[in-house]
Amino acid sequence: MSTMGDGTRAVRAGLPEPEQFEPPLPGPVFAAHFHLSGEPVGPYTYGRETNPTWTHLERAIGELEAPGEEVGTTVFASGMAAITAVLLSQVRSGDAVVLPDDGYQALPLVREQLAAYGVEVRTAPTGGDAQLALLTGAKLLWLESPSNPGLDVCDIRRLVEAAHAAGALVAVDNTLATPIGQRPLELGADFSVASDTKGMTGHGDILFGHVTCRDPRLAADVRRWRKVVGAIPGPMEAWLAHRSLSTLHLRIDRQCTNALALAEALAKRAEVTGLRYPGLPTDPSYAVATRQMRRFGSVVSFELADRDTADRFLTALRLVDDATSFGGVRSTAERRGRWGGDAVAEGFIRFSVGVEDPEDLLADVQQALDAAVR
Repeated sequence: MSTMGDGTRAVRAGLPEPEQFEPPLPGPVFAAHFHLSGEPVGPYTYGRETNPTWTHLERAIGELEAPGEEVGTTVFASGMAAITAVLLSQVRSGDAVVLPDDGYQALPLVREQLAAYGVEVRTAPTGGDAQLALLTGAKLLWLESPSNPGLDVCDIRRLVEAAHAAGALVAVDNTLATPIGQRPLELGADFSVASDTKGMTGHGDILFGHVTCRDPRLAADVRRWRKVVGAIPGPMEAWLAHRSLSTLHLRIDRQCTNALALAEALAKRAEVTGLRYPGLPTDPSYAVATRQMRRFGSVVSFELADRDTADRFLTALRLVDDATSFGGVRSTAERRGRWGGDAVAEGFIRFSVGVEDPEDLLADVQQALDAAVR
């Protein structure tokens, strides 16, 4: 798998050896328990610990995260389950962790919970590698690059080297990029984490998450945490996630092409400010992004004058759903400030670009902008 292209790898990842008269991807296994005589040893003993459907998917994700390497992947019921599994399996009362202060909206809730457990939480922005200044004595550094929703990018390799020199582990939330766009383990990170609800599965119909580690001990910690808290995915969701991986490269390639076209079009509109897309040559993060990313993701962010203008824009869109989340085959957009928790302006738009024909999508956005500013 290490010598294959992204498309071939995505199509073949995690499939079992061919077996006469059996499907290439076995169907979901629904089982709370398995036949088990004698000592409880073997691959499948109880449904909270292991499941054959998880096994195929975890192998597939591992092959995408680190082609040709032996890594450990653990799948979860959601991205937040994956995030908390890393943090709470590694830190204890009295430890210090470094988090981004501009990351995913639920991270403030995580900060509150860590503080309640006696963990010191330090925060700094993603941009400018600002978290570097907070590493002394830290147990774990959490990176989110590109950040959600602001789309700042940090130099992952630089931060990893500094963190390791300071004795800290490093986890990277890779949700926006997916392994097709960026491989945190190749950049030196200890954990690659993602909400697979988004681009990895890409259809907006399941909640899912995963953690991949190169170190078997760290992988075992994460897997033990899943067992303890029971944050397991259903077998049907796991099977759907695996099925979705076969089109990952096609979806991401089309979405990234469309996203760049949208960013270029928005850059020509006077009413659009604060435009961000890491793949746009004029973006502040472009230089760093081109060094560590192979694709720049499906999300574009920008600002309109105020809340009312943003709402008129969203209402006028015809091919774009006003919905949260991102990474799906159907374009979505939202006024991110409606949720609270993100330090964004009232007119801030997070636009998740789908796989529609670019001409149709751009025409829809242009007419919606025209309607919004009249």
